[in-house]
Amino acid sequence: MKIAVLGAGAGGTTLAFDYAAHGHDVSLFDFPQFPDNIAAIAEQQGIHAEGDISGFSRIAYAGHDIDRALDNAELIYVVGPAFSTEPFGEAVAGKMQPGQTVIVSPGSCGGALAFKRSAGLELEDDSIRIAETHTLHYAVRLSEPGRVHVFLKLKAGNLLAALPGRHTEDVLRLIADVYPGMEAAKNVIQTSLQNANPVIHPAVSLANAARIEGTGDFLFYEEGVTDSVGRMIEAVDQERIAIGKRLGLKIYSDPEIGMLQGYMLENNYGSGYRKAPGFLGITAQPQLDHRYINEDVGYGLVFMSCLAKQVGIETPTIDAIIQVTSILMQRDYAAEALRTPDLLGVGSLTAEQLGNL
Repeated sequence: MKIAVLGAGAGGTTLAFDYAAHGHDVSLFDFPQFPDNIAAIAEQQGIHAEGDISGFSRIAYAGHDIDRALDNAELIYVVGPAFSTEPFGEAVAGKMQPGQTVIVSPGSCGGALAFKRSAGLELEDDSIRIAETHTLHYAVRLSEPGRVHVFLKLKAGNLLAALPGRHTEDVLRLIADVYPGMEAAKNVIQTSLQNANPVIHPAVSLANAARIEGTGDFLFYEEGVTDSVGRMIEAVDQERIAIGKRLGLKIYSDPEIGMLQGYMLENNYGSGYRKAPGFLGITAQPQLDHRYINEDVGYGLVFMSCLAKQVGIETPTIDAIIQVTSILMQRDYAAEALRTPDLLGVGSLTAEQLGNL
């Protein structure tokens, strides 16, 4: 199968490696302002990986030509932070063909809806199947251009939903050789709410702000998550679970799904993160001005807060984190409204309609 992977960060690079290792014809695209990793992969004609999955995979094309990357691709992956979803959608607008499948991985709260809108597709249009996963398939870092270290490839506990949901099983069958443990979610609202990054990253970053702005030299989970920090994570988690319940959607607690995925060993918000095998050795971000706040608050928590208000759920902890991080970063994340139900075209839907997308 011909695969186009849009996004040459750590996640997209690893996904391209994995699909090529399974015998697929893979093209990797990124925008010209991100040249280093693409150049290294093009020069060595492939990707090196070490860790949970390892070896060398040959890549058919790595470059900045979107038309070449999309050429005859049956499956298109959009892999990157939340702020990359719309630019990738705009880049492929008018270039996709009926019958193609797009997977936004991870969806990062409304990713499938955001991609569909930016690609110029109507919400009801299913000539091109759009889906999203609730999280990235891997815990991974780029060790150098053209090489990744994979701490963990998820074996279970990763959810996928298509938009509309009736296509989910077809998409799962399409990717079953590479991701046999992928599971069906009810819809893209469930995958959006199940995204754990907004639950974990802002709370830990906020609690360790002085440390990050000081030396910044510490392990994000092993040293950054004390029991009190764990209680802040838990408070956010309980609020997003309450949103899901209002919509008739099962949202796993983060330690619960972390154990299913293999990240964590304990159903605990403190020591569960400190001792989690999937988080060992992951260092803190070098500065507060980082996606752990800008993405996970500006897109993730703002989306959850707006969705909660839409369906009548109180989220005092989420709202407090949005307010305090806005003060720290001298930005008004709520006012910026980078990703909200209104922006995604679902702001007028009832709880029942959202639960049945």
